[in-house]
Amino acid sequence: MIRFEDVSVIYDGAAEPTIQGVDFEVPEGELVLLVGPSGVGKSTLLGAVSGLVPHFTGGTLRGRVTVAGRDTRTHKPRELADVVGTVGQDPLSHFVTDTVEDELAYGMESLGLAPDVMRRRVEETLDLLGLADLRHRPIATLSGGQQQRVAIGSVLTPHPSVLVLDEPTSALDPAAAEEVLAVLQRLVHDLGTTILMAEHRLERVIQYADRIALLPTPGAPPILGTPAEVMAVSPVYPPVVALGRLAAWTPLPLTVRDARRRAAELRERLKERHDIAAQGRGELRDQPQQTRTRQQSTPPELLGATHRRWFSRKRTHTTSKPPCAAEIQALTVTRGRIQALRHINLSITPGETIALMGRNGAGKSTLLSTLVGLVQPTSGSVRVGDATPHRTPPPDLVRRVGLVPQEPRDLLYADTVAAECTAADADAGAAPGTCRALVSELLPGITDDTHPRDLSEGQRLTLALAVVLTARPPLLLLDEPTRGLDYAAKSRLVTLLRELAAEGHAIVLATHDVELAAELAHRVILLAEGEVIADGPTADVVVSSPSFAPQVTKILAPQQWLTVAQVRKALS
Repeated sequence: MIRFEDVSVIYDGAAEPTIQGVDFEVPEGELVLLVGPSGVGKSTLLGAVSGLVPHFTGGTLRGRVTVAGRDTRTHKPRELADVVGTVGQDPLSHFVTDTVEDELAYGMESLGLAPDVMRRRVEETLDLLGLADLRHRPIATLSGGQQQRVAIGSVLTPHPSVLVLDEPTSALDPAAAEEVLAVLQRLVHDLGTTILMAEHRLERVIQYADRIALLPTPGAPPILGTPAEVMAVSPVYPPVVALGRLAAWTPLPLTVRDARRRAAELRERLKERHDIAAQGRGELRDQPQQTRTRQQSTPPELLGATHRRWFSRKRTHTTSKPPCAAEIQALTVTRGRIQALRHINLSITPGETIALMGRNGAGKSTLLSTLVGLVQPTSGSVRVGDATPHRTPPPDLVRRVGLVPQEPRDLLYADTVAAECTAADADAGAAPGTCRALVSELLPGITDDTHPRDLSEGQRLTLALAVVLTARPPLLLLDEPTRGLDYAAKSRLVTLLRELAAEGHAIVLATHDVELAAELAHRVILLAEGEVIADGPTADVVVSSPSFAPQVTKILAPQQWLTVAQVRKALS
C-alpha cells in the first residue's frame, strides 16, 4: 500500500539529507510504528507519504514514494486526499471550521459525499472517539487533548485507506489514548486500513504494532522488523523493555502482561533486598502492617537527595510553616458557560515538584494559566510569592513565574535560535549567552542559524523551555513538557528539573506522561471536572490508579516500585 524506493530528502540550505536510503514497504492492513530519537526525520518520512514533502515543505525528494499506486512526487496532497488521511503533531494547524461537528464533516464535503453518508459517518466518529458531548463546542474552547481527538476524527470520517499519524497520543490522557489506539486497531483489523505512525511514548503503542521501522540516527536507513526484533537493538525503548533488559529476560517483554508473567523471581529478589535494607535501618519486624506498607511504598534508600529533603520537610511541617511559592484559595474559574475550576485550594512550596494529572478537559491548563496571570479568577485568590499574577506587569511577573505552554509557537517569534536566545536574555535581564547555554545543554547540535520552525515539535518545546528558564523564575510551570520528546531528551529534562528543584525552584507539571510523574514528581494532584480529587505523595496517588500507574508499578505489584532506576538501585 505504501512503498519507499531508495528515498532521500534534503532541505534547502542543509548540508546533509534529513532521511536517506529509505527502502521498505507497508502492506495493506498493517500498522507500522516509526520510532527513533528526536530529529532523525520521522516527520519528514511521514510527510513524504502525504505529499506534504516536498510540495508544502520544499526541499528535494529523490527516489520514489507511492501510495495505492500514486507517486507522491507527482501528486499533490489534494490529489491524495481520498486515500491518505494525515494528522500532524499540531492539531490546531488542521482545523478549518469553528465547531467539532463541522470539522468532522469538512473533509467529506470536500470530497463531495452525499449528506446522508456524511451524517452517519459523523455520528460514528463522535461515538468512536468519545466526542458526542462536545459536538457543538467551539474548537477554540477545547483542551489540547480534546483538539487532538477532533483532528484524528476529522481524517477518519472520509474513510481513507491509509492513515499517517505523527504523535497521535502525545496530548491525550492515558484512558483517551487507549480509546484512540483501540479505534486504530479496529480500523486495521476490521477494515484493512494501513497505518504508518510515529510515536515517542512507546509504552502506549508498541503492543499495537505489526512491525517497527527504526530510524537510529539522522540520515541512516531504517531498520525494519517485528517489535521484539527491533526493541532488542533500539536506542529508544519503553520502561517494560528497560526492565526486561535489567532482569535479562529473553525474549524481551513488550507488554505489562508479558512482563508480569516473568516477574515472580524479580519480585522475590527485590523483597529480599528491601528486607535487608530495612534491617540495616533497624526497623522492627513486628511493627504494624500499615506502617511497613507505607515504608515499602517509598523506600528511603531509593529516594534521591531532593526527594529526601522534601519528605523531611513534610514530616516536620507541623513545627514551622514552610515558605510558599504560590498560594491558591477557593479558586473558581468560569470560561464562557464552562466552569473550568471549582473551589481549588492549593499551596506550592519551594523545592517541590508537582504533577497535575487528570483526563483531558479536567482543568490542568486553566490552573497553570491562572498561576501565570493569563486567566483571571472568577472568585477566590491566587498569589505567586508576593504578587497577584493577573495584576502584575509582565516584565515583573516573568521573574516570579514562567510558563512553558503546550504550543511553543506562543513563545517563539524570531527567525533563528540565536535571535530567540538574545531576546530571552534581554527580557530576563540575564547575562548574554545565558539562554544559549541552556539550549546547548538541552538540545545538543542545534546551530544558531536554525529557524525554530525547522525544529521538530519536541525540539521547539525544549527551546521554549530554555527561553522561560533564562529568567530563573522561582515558580516554573510546564504544560505537557514531554510532548514530542524521545527518552533521551526526556532524561535530560528530568535531570535539569531535578537540579532546579534542588536549588529551591517550585515546579508544576501538567502532564499525561505517567512515567514522567513517577520519575520526577514528589506530589501528584488529580483533577476531575475542575476539582481536586486526590493530592498526596506520588506513590500514594498513582500506585492505586489503573490509569495513572507507571509500567514498573503494574509489573511488580503488589510491591510499590515506580521506576526502573529504583529497581536498578535496589538490586545493586
